[in-house]
Amino acid sequence: MAVASGRVQLVTLRERSLDLARWRVLWIVAAFAFLALIAVMRISYLGMNGAEARATTLADALLPPRGEITDRNGVPMARAFPAYALWFNPKALGEDGEPLVRAPEEVAAKLGEIFPDLDQAKVARQLAAGKQGYLRRRLLPEEANRVQEIGELALEIPMEEDRHYPQGKMAAHVLGYVAADGSGRVGMEQVLDEHLSNPDTRGTPVALSIDVRVQGALEDELRRGMKLTQAQGGAGIVLDVDTGEVLALASLPEFDPNKIDKDGQSLMFNRVTNQVYELGSTFKPLSVAAAIDAGVVRDLGKRYDASPVKVGRFSIKDSHAMGPDLNVVETLIHSSNTTTARIADELGPERLRRYMIDMGMNERPHIELPAKGFPIWPGEKWPRLRSMTVSYGHGIAVTPLHLASAYAAMVNGGVWRPATLHKLGAGEAPKGRRVFKASTSSRMRQMLRATAIYGTGRNADAPGYRVGGKTGSAEKPGGKGGYRRTALVSTFAAAFPMDRPRYVVIAMLDEPRGTLASSYQRTAAWNAAPIVGRLVPRIGPLIGVRPDDTRDIDISAIKPLIPGAME
Repeated sequence: MAVASGRVQLVTLRERSLDLARWRVLWIVAAFAFLALIAVMRISYLGMNGAEARATTLADALLPPRGEITDRNGVPMARAFPAYALWFNPKALGEDGEPLVRAPEEVAAKLGEIFPDLDQAKVARQLAAGKQGYLRRRLLPEEANRVQEIGELALEIPMEEDRHYPQGKMAAHVLGYVAADGSGRVGMEQVLDEHLSNPDTRGTPVALSIDVRVQGALEDELRRGMKLTQAQGGAGIVLDVDTGEVLALASLPEFDPNKIDKDGQSLMFNRVTNQVYELGSTFKPLSVAAAIDAGVVRDLGKRYDASPVKVGRFSIKDSHAMGPDLNVVETLIHSSNTTTARIADELGPERLRRYMIDMGMNERPHIELPAKGFPIWPGEKWPRLRSMTVSYGHGIAVTPLHLASAYAAMVNGGVWRPATLHKLGAGEAPKGRRVFKASTSSRMRQMLRATAIYGTGRNADAPGYRVGGKTGSAEKPGGKGGYRRTALVSTFAAAFPMDRPRYVVIAMLDEPRGTLASSYQRTAAWNAAPIVGRLVPRIGPLIGVRPDDTRDIDISAIKPLIPGAME
């Protein structure tokens, strides 16, 4: 009996243990179910009230938030990177809580220790007013760590996407920048905004026609020229004469797209594509080319009266006496206003106007950038005097890009093409339109080369590169319809190598002064031409033009027309 009683007790104990185990399992399952229910409710709440869900596909995760821009050789010029920002959230401790533990001035002072350029007074006012907003847009990781060490919960450090320009200020006017709202502004960032932000296309980098090596050299030489002559600004462009591709485009002073502030915004005006100037004597070769092409000038040795030209009460003069008369070649070499005006007078206003239209001088420059200046165009009917003044670059104002495209047409065989900032593949160059006969272009190459050897362009004649070009020094317009004799725009328009032109180079200085470096002269022969003379040897080998002293364009046909050239 005792044995049977023990077995009953053992069975009863075993059943109780099993029941207890079952209850424990049920309680654990119930707890997990409760937690799962809370999680589902939280996810549902965030889905309805939180931020929009982000794309989570693998393809989207691998795409950059904004597409990359590169130069023609694949060098990055604009990229997207994750970055930290400094945000002040006055509600970090609740609606009724004080946002800061310390006084606003003390917090601003601690931030000033981390960021020496911080405007502490402005930040202190923002903190005291409890106004939420950015205190700083971009922080380095080590800076973010130091901000967290301050211990203020209202100083939040959100992770954002940063548009970074690895080349710094280089090509700022070409690239533009990305605003706080994520949209591109000013340059190619604005032009390419849809491509760079569209998930279907942003994974493919956009290659520009720019070569950062050429761009850097152009900016460096322009900046040097500005400093040497104390000029208030500078502009330059390097253009492929056969395709219209822009290898470099610079407007100085420039802004920093990595740091947009009030000072930077004031520097965003592009002198190459948006500012129009009277570019002076650089127009003389274009006018002579028009006269040759139209058959008005058949004999380059023909002598033209070099005395002042009187039209009504106006008189056209040269800067200095050049003798009683000049032939066509001497007209360009010595840069005579009077003989150029007489050549244009023979051509006539309507024909000169037609050639200028064919070179695009009557419309905004052709390029992708959004900021493009409209020329100051003389209108439909040109009186005799206006035709004469336009022939030597007065009474008409265009951008340096207009001039570059016109010179490309003058030296490449006579075909005008629009400029472009897109890298073009083989066979993608636009057909363009014919402006000059090939024979006219050939003759102009000879005279431009002679001007660089014997005339005002001697300081641009880089040995071995067969540079040809023309200077232009024009007084800036004054406030009462006249001109400011003390304010010049100095320009040198060039092409190289003249035996087979590949590139046009424009260098312009805005209001240079006569300094020791320019032999106390303010004209382009002494300040803009030397920029080209230094630049061409720097960029030539980079873009396939090596110096060669054994070859040059044949100018033997015009040498007898140049006094002293045969000696």
